[in-house]
Amino acid sequence: MMVKISVVIVHYNVADLLRNCILSINKYFADVNFEVVVVDNLSPNDDWKNLIQEFPQVNFIASQKNHGFSIANNIGVEHAKGEYVLILNPDTEIEGFYIKELLDFADSKPKFGCLGVRMHDKQGVFLPESKRSVPDMRNSFEKLFTPFSKNSKTKSYYRNDIGEFDIAECEVFTGAFLIVKKAVYQEVGGFDEAYFMYGEDIDLCYTIAQHGYQNFYYGKYSILHYKGESTMKDEVYLQRFYGAMQIFIEKYYKKQKPLQYFVLNLGLKLRHSYAKSQLPR
Repeated sequence: MMVKISVVIVHYNVADLLRNCILSINKYFADVNFEVVVVDNLSPNDDWKNLIQEFPQVNFIASQKNHGFSIANNIGVEHAKGEYVLILNPDTEIEGFYIKELLDFADSKPKFGCLGVRMHDKQGVFLPESKRSVPDMRNSFEKLFTPFSKNSKTKSYYRNDIGEFDIAECEVFTGAFLIVKKAVYQEVGGFDEAYFMYGEDIDLCYTIAQHGYQNFYYGKYSILHYKGESTMKDEVYLQRFYGAMQIFIEKYYKKQKPLQYFVLNLGLKLRHSYAKSQLPR
């Protein structure tokens, strides 16, 4: 029987969370033909290897170096046998029997690109990055310099015009949960490997839309996202985060929209400098 969906998980040093993630997949994906592919990015702690015996049906791939998120996911997708791919973070948990409905929805759209769902943290708080716009001069300024307002109904970086529980077209989702047809993923070249971590999900969603496909937010269903459990907020993190945004504006704004590029470039440098100044000494 053909594999309908391959779940690709890039893992780094969160074996306990990865175990819970796989258990949630096994529990809630029972009504579809699926597989799980885990790419370990040379975790310093090898606890994850204990999971190989516990989950013999999972395809575990051990990288010889820490490739970062983009390359590791591209490696995982190369090994995937499914018609669809679910890019999933190890610090997430599936919360219901909804995968078949999501795939039926995707099958019903002739130009289906990718799909994201509602995410919340362990306190149950909605994560606004579940639905986003492509960064431009206005919404990037809002994101970098003004606090997020849940009450605004205007189209913002966090797509306030789309309700938390809505089903609607939307440009950008996070790589914590992203369903895409494997053929579409391959057509657009997968994740841009210039990104080590952060920004690659924005780039992929935008590229998919640029190829004429439709992207959808499916707020009817949710996942738990522990969010950043394996991320230390230090100078390396800041360099990767703001460096990713720099890659994006260099790629899409420098030649095409030089004025917007100038403003965004300046804003990123100022915000990066401020964030560094706030790190504990």
